[in-house]
Amino acid sequence: MVKPQDKTILIVDDEPDIVVYLKTLLEDAGFNVMTALDGDEALEKVKEHAPDLISLDLVMPKKSGIRCYYELRKNKEWAKIKVIVVTAHARDDRIRNEMSELFSGATLSGPQTYLEKPVHPQDYVNLIKRELGIEVTEQAETEKALAGLRDEVRELVARADRETLAAVMAMLKGWKK
Repeated sequence: MVKPQDKTILIVDDEPDIVVYLKTLLEDAGFNVMTALDGDEALEKVKEHAPDLISLDLVMPKKSGIRCYYELRKNKEWAKIKVIVVTAHARDDRIRNEMSELFSGATLSGPQTYLEKPVHPQDYVNLIKRELGIEVTEQAETEKALAGLRDEVRELVARADRETLAAVMAMLKGWKK
């Protein structure tokens, strides 16, 4: 059975905070992680040690994620590396057109999926696990559902008036499992 500790992920993003965030998520899930801040650095890392999967931002200085992706696909060995796109620019017209071409496989076989920033931690980890053939446990799915419920409750609480909050608080204090 494939385990996260058997797999290496290369995170490519020009925002250091995003890199740290994604790296922490993956390391906490047990993966080995490498990082790069642009497409040129990513290609150098791939030359040193080909990862099992690349988490690729599209808009970066120097060599963009799209150009990096095309260079990866030109190399017979690197073309086997799975790639997921993680971007904040999926709705930008220029990037949307480039992504459409990338995902259609019109030029080269494109990545199968992408996530929009900000990414939900469990969605990110689960997507990578699925791409690598690692079982996604029910616990992870349950945690994702609970996180969604907590977010919804936070949003409702933020909009609630004083009387509603008092009623909910009384209900919660009286509730027993």
